[in-house]
Amino acid sequence: MRASRPAKSFTGRHMAAILIAGFGVVVAVNFFMASLATGGFHGVVVENSYVASQKFNVWLEEAKEAEALGWEAAPTRNEAGYAEISTTNVPGNATITAQLRRPIGTRERASLTFMAMGNGRYRSRESIADGRWIARVYIESGGQKWADESELR
Repeated sequence: MRASRPAKSFTGRHMAAILIAGFGVVVAVNFFMASLATGGFHGVVVENSYVASQKFNVWLEEAKEAEALGWEAAPTRNEAGYAEISTTNVPGNATITAQLRRPIGTRERASLTFMAMGNGRYRSRESIADGRWIARVYIESGGQKWADESELR
């Protein structure tokens, strides 16, 4: 026959240990998730919001002037790893450049210059790494400037 042991009672120390362990898990998960969120943020949008607000109307005017030009550009990537841009209504003597940045993850950036291929098509002189990029395309011709941002896959 087995001797029965007396049941141990549930004390305040047990409850405190459960609460501390539970909140410890919640805090650890929150810190982990916060580190993932801030790791994907690539910096400040503007250095000084007050100064940026003073330039806002100028930026709106520049955007209206650029839109009035009627220029369009659609960036893509070819199989060889070069960026290609198909343009509409852009003068043949235009200078095209682009600034690339990764949308999330690593803080990788690239600068591209383009050469004309004819029929409103341009190809970058530099190849680019695989993956997702955000391309800010700049077109300049005869003192007129145009810029647009789109995803490049």
